[in-house]
Amino acid sequence: MKARLFLTSALLMFVQIPALQAQATVDVVKITCEQFSMEELAVSSRDVIFWLSGYYHREHNNTVIEPGAIKRDASNLNRYCYQHGEMTVMDAVKNMGLGK
Repeated sequence: MKARLFLTSALLMFVQIPALQAQATVDVVKITCEQFSMEELAVSSRDVIFWLSGYYHREHNNTVIEPGAIKRDASNLNRYCYQHGEMTVMDAVKNMGLGK
């Protein structure tokens, strides 16, 4: 009886361990607007937006998060990228003046 209980407990422990997922890396400099707009990335465009926001805010030593501004800038970047598919997202951000 004890062996059966031990075996059942051991099996339940292994069932509860989540499957490990492979980590993907993304070089943001290489992301094109088309990939960004079409969600053809290993990460979501939302994650890219947050990364870009952190990247540029750190560059300017700004630690304040403005959710409304992030949403507005993300919407503007989506529109801009829709019209400039071959451009990289980093260049689009620079051209739009969002990184200032």
